[in-house]
Amino acid sequence: MKHKRKQFSGKQFVIKTATVGLLLNMLLSPSIPAALAEAAKTPATTDSGKTPTTKAVTGTVSKIPSVDSLGLNVRSAVLMEPTTGEILMSLNADVPLPPASMTKMMTEYLVADAVKNGQLSWDQKVVVQENASKQVGSRIFLAQGDEHTVEELYIAMAVGSANDATVALAELVSGSEQQFVELMNQTAQKMGMKTAYFINSTGLSRADMPAKFRPESDRETVMSAMDAAILARYIVTDHPDFNKFTTIQSYKFRERDKKPIINYNWMLESNKDIANFKAYAYPGLDGLKTGHTASAGNCFTGTAVRDGMRLISVVMGANTEAHRFTETKKVLDYGFNNFEIKQVVAPKSVIQGTETVPVVKGKNKEVPVVTDQGVTFIVPKGTAAPKIESTVQTNDPATLVAPIATSSKVGKVTYTYKVDGMDLVQQKTVNLITAEEAEKAGWFKLFLRAIGEFFGDLFSGIKNLF
Repeated sequence: MKHKRKQFSGKQFVIKTATVGLLLNMLLSPSIPAALAEAAKTPATTDSGKTPTTKAVTGTVSKIPSVDSLGLNVRSAVLMEPTTGEILMSLNADVPLPPASMTKMMTEYLVADAVKNGQLSWDQKVVVQENASKQVGSRIFLAQGDEHTVEELYIAMAVGSANDATVALAELVSGSEQQFVELMNQTAQKMGMKTAYFINSTGLSRADMPAKFRPESDRETVMSAMDAAILARYIVTDHPDFNKFTTIQSYKFRERDKKPIINYNWMLESNKDIANFKAYAYPGLDGLKTGHTASAGNCFTGTAVRDGMRLISVVMGANTEAHRFTETKKVLDYGFNNFEIKQVVAPKSVIQGTETVPVVKGKNKEVPVVTDQGVTFIVPKGTAAPKIESTVQTNDPATLVAPIATSSKVGKVTYTYKVDGMDLVQQKTVNLITAEEAEKAGWFKLFLRAIGEFFGDLFSGIKNLF
């Protein structure tokens, strides 16, 4: 029986005589073997899109109560953690409803933005125009031609929900209230508010606006509880000093005023010593905005911080002024009693299975890598070690050419966490960076490495023939 030899391409092994001689001379040198041994080591590779998972034991967790168990007597409600944007509880949260004076949160945000970017200043004088002077409902009885500072009017808006002060500020920012309304609607879209539509800066129903200044359209202002929470998140994030105004309990607008403006927010923590409000005072609560009209019922966007975690709650359509606060307490208690913020991955963490990435032309063939920042998730209270999945993507190895500086981005890691029994999936992506500098190898080391790799490929090819 004849045996067939394996066929192979001759071009794989064609080596010029001069090259063979050079290699043989080098191999006879006593200083070469150790260098060749190092050079012939096969570098570890990290495929782009590699998906190792980080396994962790889930601690014993108490069952999270259902939303139904809260017995909320409102048309809609939502609870948000603002640093992650995670929704911890919702009830008809996407239904567009009349928000009443919670509309003023957008006016507050835009005025604060105008001050922040230098368009306005807090001590700037504002001359009251006709539209502002004719507002009804909550007001401080501004007359056309009155002059007050931006800060004075802002406090009247934030504390006393004054419609006339709100319109005066809107006109200052944009020239007219309707031009300001265009800015409000544009900003709502940029923020990702899906249902919000504004017809004025105050939240008044169209019929309650001064006839001369009503929009032609017969639409009304609407905003879902979810949209209100999104807006509140922008306020507490972009203007963290918001509570400088929202925690003011009372404010005397003019020296001649017989009574000060009283904050409509009964839940302020500082109200714990006020006889009329202490039953509603809530630990850590420092904002944000109430609202009431006949069509909206009683609404409240509240925010409180406890043990380093801030929550935002929204209730809409409560049947009494007091109930908007008792229902808010239920929502906030649900959050603070059942959840906490936990760092689930520390900064500079090593990823199991991707401890290094290969380096082209490096002094070392690999460089150690770590995450550039920690990862924080909302977890049920009592979760000792939440089970987190991680997905790693490294840059194309051909682009990782020495020298590479320390802390250079070489990939990314996406962490995913799902709370058992809830539609709560959290995800965060961080960068994968070099933990040290990857120095470029000298020409001689690169030459020896090339020889080692050549012979490694040659011997592998020969081995595969037989």
